[in-house]
Amino acid sequence: MKLKVCGMKLEHNIQDVAVLQPSYMGFIFYEKSSRYFNGNIPEISENIKKIGVFVNATFDFIRGKVEKHDLQGVQLHGNESPELCQRLKDLDIIVIKVFSIKNQFDFKVLEPYEEVCDLYLFDTKGKEPGGNGYVFNWNVLKKYPSAKPYFLSGGLGPKEIDAILLFLKRPESHLCFGLDLNSKFETAAGLKDVSKLKAFKQQLLANNYEA
Repeated sequence: MKLKVCGMKLEHNIQDVAVLQPSYMGFIFYEKSSRYFNGNIPEISENIKKIGVFVNATFDFIRGKVEKHDLQGVQLHGNESPELCQRLKDLDIIVIKVFSIKNQFDFKVLEPYEEVCDLYLFDTKGKEPGGNGYVFNWNVLKKYPSAKPYFLSGGLGPKEIDAILLFLKRPESHLCFGLDLNSKFETAAGLKDVSKLKAFKQQLLANNYEA
């Protein structure tokens, strides 16, 4: 079970969170986001993969950020085409395509992305492209037809740990590759509470889930 801490913004906070060794850290390159990243990523462990988060950005814009910040992957939150995903995959980086869910979802929309993405991320459908702060109906994933691993996202926080642990025991979670953490671990937009993240990771480890 991998942990991805998304919406990182402040240099000192990035370094503090990196001490916890999450598998992934996300940096949002979408100007309308309150967690928009416009700085320089400090040096962190090579074991932590840096993921750039984009919403309907052009290939050249994304490639520029990948090169500038030495990103190991991209997370696409908009209406990005399979063709764009393929071009990004050809850069030899991880491509994560995001799909938003509330109480139902037509999984047929995944079909064009099966060969051009490495991972999916299922987030809560809301006003913003991400970081809305509440969970979707995980029962929808009982009908997940793909063999592709996915991140579970959307309002995951300390109070959801029991529900998460129950979900991870259910058959539909067997392709759940990781948990995407963001707004529920913040004291302000982009400022993560390291103590909350540490406690959450320890609870996963205590229940025999690698984090």
